[in-house]
Amino acid sequence: MTEHRDSRKASSTAPALAGDAPLFSRAAWARILPFGVYIFFIVLADMLERAGLSRAELRWLYPVQVGSVALLLALCWRRYHELRVPLPRPGQLLGAVGVGIAVFALWINLDAPWMTIGTSPGYDPRNDGEIDWLLAAIRIGGAMLVVPVMEELFWRSFVMRWADAADFEALDPARVGIKGFVLSCLLFGVEHNLWLAGIVAGVAYAALYMRHRNLWSSVLAHAVTNGLLGIWILVTGSWVFW
Repeated sequence: MTEHRDSRKASSTAPALAGDAPLFSRAAWARILPFGVYIFFIVLADMLERAGLSRAELRWLYPVQVGSVALLLALCWRRYHELRVPLPRPGQLLGAVGVGIAVFALWINLDAPWMTIGTSPGYDPRNDGEIDWLLAAIRIGGAMLVVPVMEELFWRSFVMRWADAADFEALDPARVGIKGFVLSCLLFGVEHNLWLAGIVAGVAYAALYMRHRNLWSSVLAHAVTNGLLGIWILVTGSWVFW
């Protein structure tokens, strides 16, 4: 944190809107901006499609999207103290992989109509029926290497802890309260077309972070889920899941 607070007026667990303090600190913005840029490109793609561009023409927007997010993550990396730590122990890493596999298995099955919000156009990397492997590789690479870091920094490290403490970086993940846990999981769920699968994934990744007290565990689980999902989509042609 770069802000200086008078201990007589505020504490690390004070509400985020206390007094005349800014709503978000610099540490918070470092986690908000990459996520905001990612969402911006989703909205931009929808607007361009409404303007007449086809989904096929918009596929190359994704590399720009993940590239922009990756650049922001790199520029802000020194602020991500929760990632500048040793990796979890081997047993914890194995557990994170197991959680990632379990979330993947649930994700592709929690797709009943009542479990979805709206419709998803998906991402089809084919040209004339043949998979464009460069597009597919960029999609899977972004989903495994960029998105998990960006989303875990935003949803788990920031939102889940900030809901309980303005000085979220000082809050031990194991001490996150019900409010932060439930809020982050619900919002993470409705961010996705498959809202119930999203909530289940949010609960799993949040529980990992709280139990292991290391954000790399939830990042790894998230990456495993996304990687397996990408492979399954390419094998089955279930583009709507992208």
